[in-house]
Amino acid sequence: MISQNTLFIIIVLIALALPLEWYTYRGIRMLTRSWPLTKKRLVRRGYWVLLTGLVVCLIVTFQQFSHAHRLNDFSQATVNATLTMIATQLAFMLVLFAEDIYRLVASAICYFQRRNEGSGALHPRLAERRKWVSQVALAVAGAPFVSFVYGITKGKYDYRVRRQVLYFDDLPESFDGFTITQVSDIHSGSFDNRAAVQRGVDLALAQESALFVFTGDLVNYVAEEIVPWLELLGQLRAPYGQFSILGNHDYGEYITWDSEAAKEANLTQLIHYHDVLGYQLLNNTHVILKKGGQTLALLGVENWGRGFIQRGDLDAALAGVDDEAFKVLLSHDPSHWEVKVKNHPTLVQLTLSGHTHRMQMGVELPGWKWSPIQYRYPHWAGLAEVNHRKLYVNRGFGFIGFSGRVGIWPEITVLELRRGES
Repeated sequence: MISQNTLFIIIVLIALALPLEWYTYRGIRMLTRSWPLTKKRLVRRGYWVLLTGLVVCLIVTFQQFSHAHRLNDFSQATVNATLTMIATQLAFMLVLFAEDIYRLVASAICYFQRRNEGSGALHPRLAERRKWVSQVALAVAGAPFVSFVYGITKGKYDYRVRRQVLYFDDLPESFDGFTITQVSDIHSGSFDNRAAVQRGVDLALAQESALFVFTGDLVNYVAEEIVPWLELLGQLRAPYGQFSILGNHDYGEYITWDSEAAKEANLTQLIHYHDVLGYQLLNNTHVILKKGGQTLALLGVENWGRGFIQRGDLDAALAGVDDEAFKVLLSHDPSHWEVKVKNHPTLVQLTLSGHTHRMQMGVELPGWKWSPIQYRYPHWAGLAEVNHRKLYVNRGFGFIGFSGRVGIWPEITVLELRRGES
């Protein structure tokens, strides 16, 4: 029995998908027009069989998720296949749509010219779609298809080290050149390749930074997801320690619990696992790091996100910290920096966040960066600066929802603090 919510979502998705399917099928008809009848029917009917099968899988996925509030392997595969198909069809449709615009404009011009000549008929070459355009559309659609296949099979573990040198006028001299390795959004419940995760850990360790920080979302839904990975992720060590905070997924908000007590017990267990990993959890508090007789205040807050889970308390984390101290804040959601930190009366020189994953898909080229997440978060990856306060948003170590990464690779950040002006 399909629930009303599931049925509503399915109807909305079908309505949104109709233009895609219409264009796609028109393109397939054009590409197969000159094929033998048997082969032509096989491809055209095969397309509808594939589409029908995917719709059925989506219905099952919606039903499963509405009950369990998490994706099993079947549902995850369905999500991956759906996103791959949509991205491929969009590229295919855009080429055909561009041709339709050209045909519309050219036909209008031709119509008025011929009407002036006494004939309102369209030129026959403008009245129909050309096969070579559909062939171009197919070639263009191959790019997102290959990208998604790579992102699902290899890209989600294609760890990249991103180095950023940050300059501060008020950085204590002893901390000039101090390095921090940041990892965020591990989402251990999504991992399915131990050797690949080990490569990521080894890469982080190879940076030999002075300090290691983890900026939230250790799990997807429940604390036990981290258990198979405790020994592996517990290898992350640094001379000045390992520090962590909680992210929105760490609170157990995205599944149904038998009781509030069970939910709280899950959070207590997750906090214990931070200790097992060797990460000192900073829940609205701070520690003072000492080097060469000088100090740096490392602050950490619970999750504070615009629109949900606002437990972060910056004032509590700042309690007892000298206003003149150099401060580094760990805050999972960058919207906290946008709303609270950048205009706070107390100067917090550097904030480290994660959360966005840059939606695990997008384009990053010199001079041009795009991801769907930018329509939700003003600062969603890399460095931002306002009012002499810097924010760095890590692209995430793991993945969730979409079991892959396309163009936005998992990140290990190495930040080098320098004294002076950039």
